[in-house]
Amino acid sequence: MTALLGKRFTELEQQLAALLNSATLKRDEHDGASELYIPPDLILNWNVKAKALMERVCGTDSTHLKMYAEADVQGMYESYVDRLNRLKAIFLAAKEDFDGGHLNTIRNLVQAEVFTSELEQAEELLKSGYATAAAVIAGVVLETTLRDLCSTHDLEHGSLNKMNDDLAKAGAYNASQKKRITALAAIRNSAAHGKPEEFTAADVRGMIDDVERFLAATLQ
Repeated sequence: MTALLGKRFTELEQQLAALLNSATLKRDEHDGASELYIPPDLILNWNVKAKALMERVCGTDSTHLKMYAEADVQGMYESYVDRLNRLKAIFLAAKEDFDGGHLNTIRNLVQAEVFTSELEQAEELLKSGYATAAAVIAGVVLETTLRDLCSTHDLEHGSLNKMNDDLAKAGAYNASQKKRITALAAIRNSAAHGKPEEFTAADVRGMIDDVERFLAATLQ
């Protein structure tokens, strides 16, 4: 996913460069002055694609997108090229932050990709009859997610159950979610301590599904 987004940034950067290089001098019919000109429909075409990418990568409430919207207003005495150059500056700033991994949305995407890979591994282990190993991996994903949530809410890291309690008290999620995480923690602890008699393969299947749903809600 992140590789595709990076590729799209590069494509649009190249399209923008080609667009600016295509600017031609055009004489104004009213005052006779000449200015650089790019057909508005070509600018609009690029603009729509760039804005869609930034919404996806930066988020609709991001500073990048707000500044982009402000810059996307044609001034009375400026050329289309002037406006496009303003948009270029903001677009390239977003690209730089994306490339450097400084956007929360992108960090979440990367994290989601890693966690999805680990949960897929847990599923394969479960299918092969290794329920204990699958539960341990799913538990690691769950605990790591809780640690990240604690960091977001300025809470100390601790045991899985302590972080669960603290996060619920902080309003990170409701009592129902807390109860389910407590049940998942019990399966994880049993698996980690080599007590497979305390859970079933069906329990682990449900655990993997619940962790996936929790990730979807947390890393949105």
